[in-house]
Parts: sequence; C-alpha cells; structure tokens
Amino acid sequence: MDADPGVRPSDEDLMSRLRAGEGEALAQLMERWEIPVKRFIFRIVGNTSEAEDLAQEVFLRVFTKRGTYREGARFSTWCFSIAANQARNRLRWWRRRPTLSLNSWSGEGGELPDESAQGAEASSQAVRRERIADIQRAVSDLPVDQRTALVLFEYEGQSMEGIASALGCSAKAVENRLYRARNQLRKALLPAQ
Repeated sequence: MDADPGVRPSDEDLMSRLRAGEGEALAQLMERWEIPVKRFIFRIVGNTSEAEDLAQEVFLRVFTKRGTYREGARFSTWCFSIAANQARNRLRWWRRRPTLSLNSWSGEGGELPDESAQGAEASSQAVRRERIADIQRAVSDLPVDQRTALVLFEYEGQSMEGIASALGCSAKAVENRLYRARNQLRKALLPAQ
C-alpha cells in the first residue's frame, strides 16, 4: 500500500506497521521521539550520557515489545511508560552502587569579582545558572514517582490520564503526586529566612 508522500503517518499507524514487520517504521518513530525521550529521561536521571544510553534502550524495548502495544493506544503514553521504567530502574541501580560525586572533588575558588559591565552581565548569568542548578537539584531530590509525574506533566505536556496510564496508577494518584512534588519544590526553593 503506497501512502501519499505529503501525508505524515501517525505514531499509532507507524506502530501498526512496526508490528507488521516494517523496520522503517521504527526509524520514523525514533526520528520523531528520540529528542523528547532523551529530554524526559535526562530530567529524571540528571545525566546526559545516561539519558542517551537509556533512550537507545527505550527504542530497543519499543522494538522488542512491539507485540504488547495495544492497537489504538497513544504511542507517546506507551513510549513514556517504557522510558519512565528504564529511568526508575537506572536510579535503583545507582542507589545500590553509590559512587563519589564529582562535586565533592571541586573546591571553592577565590577569584575577585569583576566590576565591569561584562562582569555584571556575567554575574547575572551566573545567578541565573545557579538558580537553574538549584531547581534541577530540587527536582532530582523529589521521590522518583513525584519527579516522573512532574516531568511528564510540566515538561512533556502529558495529560493526567496519559500520565496515569504511563505510570500504572489512577489520575487521582497523579494529582496527589503533582501536589506533593510542587509543595516539596516550593519548600526547597524558598530563600532561607
């Protein structure tokens, strides 16, 4: 069956083709979803290299588990479910094998501040980078179930029902996880009084 070259097949159509044995469908899915999956995993595990590796594992799972994909289900929900499981498994693995953090090797620098206009701009950028690092640290300190729900909702734009399906829980449980995550972030990011 020849498709109209101007019409882009849906993710679900591509999964149907992949299930029927068409390998090119996986390449098209990877082209569409590789960046969002890497971004999602990075926000969970906080490591670019691990996100790259895990994204590859996700698409390997998409291929090997293609027979379990339910016709008519949203591909994005199914794919993020696989990604969330891969990220959780990797975090569990890291907890069992602790390593020395690179941050523990860094020392405090004793440089004098630059008072020029360039120094002010650099200082502003440094404050911004520090704030972003604080937010990333606070998100990474969240329990995995809360962090996963937050990333899927805030960064990936998934619906409550989609997140519930991806995480294997109810929409109410997702709401509760988001509520607890936001409260914990608010407390962690409030300036010290």
